[in-house]
Amino acid sequence: MKNIATILLILFFTLTMSANVSFSEKDALVKLYIATNGNQWKKQWDLNKPVATWFGVKVQNDKVIELDLSNNNLSGVLPSEIVNLIHLKNLILFKNYISGDIPLKIGNMKELKELNISFNKLSGSIPSSIGSINSLENIQLFMNQLSGILPSEIGNLKNLKTLSLFNNELEGKIPSSIFQLKSLKTLLLNSNKFIGKLGNEIANLTQLETLSLFDNKMDGQVPFDIEKLNNLKEMNISYNMFSGFVSKNLAQLDTLNMTMINNEGLAVVLKVKDKNSALANEE
Repeated sequence: MKNIATILLILFFTLTMSANVSFSEKDALVKLYIATNGNQWKKQWDLNKPVATWFGVKVQNDKVIELDLSNNNLSGVLPSEIVNLIHLKNLILFKNYISGDIPLKIGNMKELKELNISFNKLSGSIPSSIGSINSLENIQLFMNQLSGILPSEIGNLKNLKTLSLFNNELEGKIPSSIFQLKSLKTLLLNSNKFIGKLGNEIANLTQLETLSLFDNKMDGQVPFDIEKLNNLKEMNISYNMFSGFVSKNLAQLDTLNMTMINNEGLAVVLKVKDKNSALANEE
């Protein structure tokens, strides 16, 4: 009797462990494993073991809430099924060899707080559906080959603190909706192909601590209102085609002291007014 009870207990725990996540979530993970050449990963999964034991997967209350496969030699594309990880809070695939597009329906991942697929080989555009993930606080897609325009829907992400998209091939104007993100602390859009002017609406980003627009094709007057950003600690807007004069405060804040590219393609430094604040001159 005792032996039978022990066997039943073991069977119970085995069934509990094997049924710890839904079929759709496990299927999404298996599809990811296959699509990104799991047999070549540095740390591989044993698909015969419970999902909770798989490297980089965090399960809580029978739901997959985190997937962190940073620097694990993933190569291939992201399967469309990955968006079925609807309880995921953190998706971190930093520094791999993932190519192809970001799934169009990524907006289905409503609980996502951190999206980090930086330092890969992603191409195509950033899906507009990303703007429906209201919980997003951190978007890091830098060091890829993303192209097209920056979707204005990102401006819907009122909880966003970090938007890091540098070293891609994004183009067009920066949507004005981006400057309504009152929680934004880090905005890194450098080394893309952005054009257009930087308006005084930049002053809306009152929490901004780091701003980088370095190495784009933006033009027009450097807005005096940047000086209203009292929390700004680091800035680099050089190697654009901005014009006009700047204050000592702004020139000193910029890493390259406002070095711009003129119409002839030559590097020039913007003129610095004697007064510390350009706002004083504006008044």
